[in-house]
Amino acid sequence: MNMYKLLEQTAAKYPDNLYLVRENVTYKDFVELVKARAASLDKAGVKKGDIVGILSHNIPEFPTTMFALWYLGATVLLLDTNLTPFEYDNMAEITNCKMVCAEKSFVYKTDKFKFYDITKKDGKANPELKPAAIETLDVATMSFTSGSTGVPKVVPLTHFNLTECASSLEDMAAWFKPGDYLYGFLPMYHVFGFAVEVLATLHFGAGVILQPTVNPKEIMADFKKFRPQVIPAVPRLWEVFRNKIIDNVKAQKKWWLVSFVLKYGKTLEKIGLGALVRKVQKPILDVFGGRARLLVAGGAATKPEVETFYERLGLTFIQGYGLTETVGPICISKPTKKRFPFAFGGPTSNNECEIRDKNEEGVGVLWLRGHQVFGGYLNNPGVNAEVFDERGFFNTGDMVSMDKNGELHFAGRKKQVIVLDSGKNVYPDELEGMFITIPGVKNVAVFEHTVKGKTVTYGVFSVEPTMTMEKLSAAVAAANKKVASYKWVTHFAMTTEDLPLTSTQKVKHHVVRQNLIDGKYPDRHE
Repeated sequence: MNMYKLLEQTAAKYPDNLYLVRENVTYKDFVELVKARAASLDKAGVKKGDIVGILSHNIPEFPTTMFALWYLGATVLLLDTNLTPFEYDNMAEITNCKMVCAEKSFVYKTDKFKFYDITKKDGKANPELKPAAIETLDVATMSFTSGSTGVPKVVPLTHFNLTECASSLEDMAAWFKPGDYLYGFLPMYHVFGFAVEVLATLHFGAGVILQPTVNPKEIMADFKKFRPQVIPAVPRLWEVFRNKIIDNVKAQKKWWLVSFVLKYGKTLEKIGLGALVRKVQKPILDVFGGRARLLVAGGAATKPEVETFYERLGLTFIQGYGLTETVGPICISKPTKKRFPFAFGGPTSNNECEIRDKNEEGVGVLWLRGHQVFGGYLNNPGVNAEVFDERGFFNTGDMVSMDKNGELHFAGRKKQVIVLDSGKNVYPDELEGMFITIPGVKNVAVFEHTVKGKTVTYGVFSVEPTMTMEKLSAAVAAANKKVASYKWVTHFAMTTEDLPLTSTQKVKHHVVRQNLIDGKYPDRHE
């Protein structure tokens, strides 16, 4: 099995199902577009075994070009659209990439590789050009990754890794149906967007509504027009949607009724007031088009109150966990189980986990093994020896615990765990989730820092212009009382500037810490 064969299988099973929904392109039609693009790329000199980059927003030519490259037996280098020419040149040199298929806005002068206009119109398919013979363990994609910390590494994923991930998504079959429309505004170059917009849709014979920008007005118009059944997003966006919905309801002076009905919805249904519940839910559900059934979160931990809000609307909310090294979702939560805080289920089919080096609270390091786990970083034997053991388990570097239902709970990145002078561990994710609820706080980064020779838990808060240090100090002090005293953040800085984020809206802690050291956050409480 390989990715092009998987496309052919889906097209044979669901020929008339829409794949590119906005463009009204069926699976059968999409295969023809892929063949035509393959003929164009063949003329441009792409051969089996070549590494070819894609540098593009979520436009139809992205998946068309990707499958065409697989048709020819090439490897796809997925490039982040937020980087610099210097970084692209460096990535091309490291991976031996000779061509990059890009939108015109990304084209620049370089002698490292040649550009191919990804929006270029194709001619007819070449009937003499046949799909390349691809082995399951041939590399399908390459991605540069560092998570939110560390030095970037190259992750090669095989056709086996990708097709097995697609197959494992059958775990969502109760909520994801053939012919469903999935909203695709997550960047396709990122593993989360790739997994849901390419692998999940392919597995279920579903369509994708590609959206190249994150423009709220366009997104809301799309929801109304296309009425998607499945919507994936990073937790930060789910929180933004929720807050805007609540603000709109409050503006209509109806929040007291809506909050009451949502909180006691199940009880009201039992006593025959289901019609009232549905009447209150409907205008909110209409914001998403009225057909939304499944919401998927990934890339970071979702706050319990955000997840609860959507579930009280009658929607299924699934939390996924994964890394680029695991083709994204290798763990998927089960909505039928109580899973707070920050739970993301257990491993999907043909994957397994172990939690090692547990502390007294049952928190340990998550190790994974299975069909979705990559074989090692490109040309990096030293790091590979560190992250894989003799049994083939991969060290994720994430700290987790497991409850009685077998659900994994996220505690934080091992690299970001703060080890105090007392020997106690502090998990930044826990504190960040608490501080982000402070009115006027836009974002927060918590990390280990040294103040007057002592290791402390330090916070940098991005705040609204109306926030003062006095107000923030009082709010942080009040929040601190919710946790054990050794976890308290008593040293922090405040800025009205946004904190630096990754493409999946995670804070770049190492950049924030360096900014602090460089004196870029002078407004401090120490």
